[in-house]
Amino acid sequence: MDIYDEIVRLRRSGQKCALATIVQVNGSIPSYESAKLLVREDGSMTGTVGGGCVEAEVWNAAREVIETEQPKHLTFSLGQDAAYDNGLICGGQLNVFVEPIIPQPRAYIFGAGHVSKSLSKVATLAGFGTVVIDDRETFANRERFPEAEEVHAGEYEQVFPDLEINSSSYLIIVTRGHRDDMRVLKWAINTPARYVAMIGSKRKTLSVMKELMKDGIPRQAFDRLHAPMGLDIGAISPEEIAISVVAEMIAVRRGAPSDWRSVSKSVYQNPALRAVLK
Repeated sequence: MDIYDEIVRLRRSGQKCALATIVQVNGSIPSYESAKLLVREDGSMTGTVGGGCVEAEVWNAAREVIETEQPKHLTFSLGQDAAYDNGLICGGQLNVFVEPIIPQPRAYIFGAGHVSKSLSKVATLAGFGTVVIDDRETFANRERFPEAEEVHAGEYEQVFPDLEINSSSYLIIVTRGHRDDMRVLKWAINTPARYVAMIGSKRKTLSVMKELMKDGIPRQAFDRLHAPMGLDIGAISPEEIAISVVAEMIAVRRGAPSDWRSVSKSVYQNPALRAVLK
C-alpha cells in the first residue's frame, strides 16, 4: 500500500493519522533515512521505521500526536538492547519526526443568503472547504458561490444523506427562517460534527430549542450548540458576522484555551439560557 495514497484516502474520509519519518541518521540502524510509518486512528499501521522497540515507541508517540494534533521529535540511540531487539548489530542514532495529518475542515453552510455569501468567502480564506445548501436554486448556485467546493439546491432533508459529516465538519445554520433553521438543527445536533452553530437572537434560540425538545430531543443535546453563533465582537454587517463566526470556528479547530470562550455566546456557556430550558 502506498503511504501517500493512504493519506489522501484518510483525509477524504475525515480521519486523522500520524506520519513518522526518520529525518536524520548517524551510524548503523535497521532502517534508512526518510523511512516512514503511517499510524491511523484505530492504531493500525502502514510502512515501517525499522521495527523492534524503536517502532513501538514511535507508534505510542504517533497515537499521542493524533490525539493532541501536535508534532513530536524523537531521538533514539541504538545500544545493545535495541540491537538485540532488532536482531541486528546496530550502534547508531536516529531522529524521528512525527507529524499529525489532519483532514481539511469543511464548513457546511445551510442557507444561501447575504450572510452565507460572506461566510463562504471568509471560511475559504481561513482554510475551510465550503459546502452551501439551500432549497432555492436562484440562491444556491455557482454564480453566487464560485469559491465553494460544492453547492446543493434542494430540500434539506433530501440533501442530508449526501453530506459526509464527520469530526472535521463545521455546520452553520443561516437559513431564511425559524422553521428551516429548526429542520436543519434537528438533524445537525445528532451528527458527529465538531461545530454546530445557528444564527439568531437568544429569544429565537430558546424558541427553536423548546420546540425540538417537545419532539424528544434532550436538553443536553444542545450543550454543544453555538447560538447565537460567532464571537461577540459587536458584528452587524454580513461581512462582520462572517468574521465573528469563522473566528469562533478557528478557535474550536485549534483548541483555543478557555479564556476565548468568555466572549463566546455558546448556549452551553450561557447559564441564563440553560436555566430557562430546565
